[in-house]
Amino acid sequence: MRSIPVEDYSKGLVLSTEVPAFLIADLLKCSNLPTLPTVAIKILKIARSDQPSVSDYANAIERDPALTLRIIALANSAFFSRTPVKVHACREATARLGLDATLAAVLSFSLLQNKAVDIHYQKVWMRSIIASLAARYLAVHICPDSAGPVFTAALLQDIGILALRATYPSEINKLYSTATYNHRQLSAAEQELFGCDHSQVGAWLAAKWGVPTPLAQRICDSHGEYNIASPDMLCIQLSGPIADAWLSSHPAQALVNVIREFEAHEGAHTISLRHLLENIQQQLPALVDMLQMAAPPMQDNESLLAEAQQLLFHQTLLLNARLDSQQAELASLHKRQDDLEERSRTDTLTGLANRAWLEEQLQKRFKLCQSQSRTMSVVFIDLDHFKKLNDQYGHQMGDAVLEKFGKTLQALVREGDLAGRWGGEEFLIILPDEDAKAAHLFAQRIAQRLEKTPMAHDDQHPIHVSVSIGIACLDDGGFGNASELIDAADKSMYFIKRTGRGGIAVYGERNSTDTPFEE
Repeated sequence: MRSIPVEDYSKGLVLSTEVPAFLIADLLKCSNLPTLPTVAIKILKIARSDQPSVSDYANAIERDPALTLRIIALANSAFFSRTPVKVHACREATARLGLDATLAAVLSFSLLQNKAVDIHYQKVWMRSIIASLAARYLAVHICPDSAGPVFTAALLQDIGILALRATYPSEINKLYSTATYNHRQLSAAEQELFGCDHSQVGAWLAAKWGVPTPLAQRICDSHGEYNIASPDMLCIQLSGPIADAWLSSHPAQALVNVIREFEAHEGAHTISLRHLLENIQQQLPALVDMLQMAAPPMQDNESLLAEAQQLLFHQTLLLNARLDSQQAELASLHKRQDDLEERSRTDTLTGLANRAWLEEQLQKRFKLCQSQSRTMSVVFIDLDHFKKLNDQYGHQMGDAVLEKFGKTLQALVREGDLAGRWGGEEFLIILPDEDAKAAHLFAQRIAQRLEKTPMAHDDQHPIHVSVSIGIACLDDGGFGNASELIDAADKSMYFIKRTGRGGIAVYGERNSTDTPFEE
């Protein structure tokens, strides 16, 4: 075995999470860290050259007779052979495999040497082999030009597990024995324990060996968020969950998650998941045999997919039921919020706007009129002799009059106007885009309605009320703010009250008061 090369190729990597310094120091001190034989290091050097060739690969491999025989056997396997013609030379075998697959095979044979009996190695490499088969199938259908590099990266995506286990055997064995075989959960647990996960460690280790930087970068990103913009990377990232589902103790449930992943990505819907699983089923025995591993687990794909579809349908129904319940609850919350907001703006007795809402709206509309050079009028109303009415008929009758008057105002205002109770027996109406003349006509309609319509009855006798009304228009004074506009309308209203009640006055106009209405 050879030690890790001195030259540090990991500097070219862009790691999603940097490998902590303490972890690198411990990895470098580890005597059992996975290393490569001379022939593998030679192949890696050729792979990093500008124009690696089949002949260069074959010449390096032929220095190791045992490795040469295994490469030839792999090239003649059903996995790679497209013709019954057998190859007998290393160069022919390398040409048939392609440079990427040859590199993957050399690294796999080297790393599995004398490790095949180790159950943990078996588990890691079985996942890697299944993932590589899935990744290559996906790549053939999504990005065929990248099928070779995708296969190699998927096969090597978990080498960081081997490095972590060699360096921290007790911690890793405990972590991997308790964690479910789901690498997203596994990565999260590793992040908590080491500050990075095995994909970053694997990329660092591969770069130390001299693996080409693009390959090491793919290893680094293999467990990251799905990269929709990079089809080749997406194939690698999807391959892991497929392998997890294959090896899961509850494969149908795990396959549901894979189906969801497929449905979420554009282009994946063109791929038959059944055909993908069948392809793995067909290719897996030959590949693990070449790597001298134990027989892989086999699945009944038809039954597995049928069960997964049933589970997905059931879960979708439950999800829809929860969504419906949540939507109903959300709608109820919105309604309660709307009701609360409405109550916070409304005078409970009259049903009109309360003073706080009137003041807030008047401030906003005043500023809007100033910024857009628009006009606005306010109508200030006081019910005449309301104290006498309370004293004569009682407060319940007074409340009934206020309630009826509120309904009368609400029936007279147009959409966009705002009528509210200012306090006690005083009311305010905001009339956007109306000048003093229009406001005066509106005030007359109020007075005329009160002449005709009683606000209450006492022993079948109608009770009529009159009002004193003051009007102020934004056009008729240099009002600096909304409060000054209200004060102007209030003063006009008090002018009517002092001169006999039951009339209308417009701020800024001489002799503008009407003859008081008879009470």
